[in-house]
Amino acid sequence: MAGVILPDARSWPYTAGTIDPGYIWPFPSFDFRVSLFVFLLLFCSEVGSSYFVQSVKMSISKTVFKLNTGAEIPALGLGTWQSGPGEVTRAVYHALKVGYRHIDAAQCYGNEAEVGEGIKRALSENLVKRSEIFVTTKLWCTYHTRVEEALNTSLSKLGLDYIDLYLMHWPLAMNPEGNHDLFPKLADGSRDIVHSHSHVTTWKNLEDVAARFPEKVKAIGVSNYSKRYLEELLPQAKVVPAVNQIENHPALPQQEIVDLCKEKGILITAYSPLGSTGSPLFTAEPIVEVAKRKGVPPAIVLLSWHLARGSSVLAKSVTPSRIEENMNLVKLDQEDLDLIAKYSDDLVANKKWQRYVYPPFGVDFGFPDKS
Repeated sequence: MAGVILPDARSWPYTAGTIDPGYIWPFPSFDFRVSLFVFLLLFCSEVGSSYFVQSVKMSISKTVFKLNTGAEIPALGLGTWQSGPGEVTRAVYHALKVGYRHIDAAQCYGNEAEVGEGIKRALSENLVKRSEIFVTTKLWCTYHTRVEEALNTSLSKLGLDYIDLYLMHWPLAMNPEGNHDLFPKLADGSRDIVHSHSHVTTWKNLEDVAARFPEKVKAIGVSNYSKRYLEELLPQAKVVPAVNQIENHPALPQQEIVDLCKEKGILITAYSPLGSTGSPLFTAEPIVEVAKRKGVPPAIVLLSWHLARGSSVLAKSVTPSRIEENMNLVKLDQEDLDLIAKYSDDLVANKKWQRYVYPPFGVDFGFPDKS
């Protein structure tokens, strides 16, 4: 069921069942008191405490969620939007090398081939197996009537035999015969949108392609869907979307769509989880307070917030040190979550929410902050 965290036992050395001296030192004749003393000595020491905390952080970064298809998706993924040629190849390779297992791409990012090169290099060096990587890519708006073609093109560019998750990037169709392959415009400069083509029709096209080519696409989902759009789609869908990928952070909690997706078994994946460059989220008092309490940068609090809410999250960076730092997620307790929730609630109540990604389509997608 979406929203249920499933710890990856292979990467979690200290579960409730294993934080036990008799398990760590499983000698039948070993005196329990001595065992307990050694255990406390290790984990109460500065070195032991540091190791334990780091183990907890790493285990959280390797959390997985179960989709409504039964497949598992790593909670932390590498985003590749606005990553240029060359640097995205290195970023994907490095991410896989240090432990990421979820890579997010898209047709319209223009770098699927470079993403594929990063994956190919990691595979060729036996750093990871293909079956261990969860790859997402997205159908762009000018291909809503050409889903099979778009899927095959993405597979070819990525150099993969299959995609783990294929998303409808936005719920609108643009002219496939317009003056640009991805971003066609009308004479007045507005987007060349095919208003007669419903997003429901596109979803049916995705369902059809997924049914005919299960060896090529393992799951399908949506992106940038509001509550209104999802309520239009679900009664007519044969397949419930596995994921709804949306912009999400404490300044844009989008609680109504988060709640609906949870009710319907649809996992939320958050993009732009930090807001944008220079985002006020980094200096927001509640975020800074929690960061100090946890001893981590504000960015780690923001990323960790999503896992606490039962959502997967995409951390975008091309800098090796930042890619690694973003893995050090922490467990937020209820006090932390309440503090951040109050901040979010106040922004929503005063309509001071902040959306950073909203292309100039000129279409009402049903988001409350844009109505």
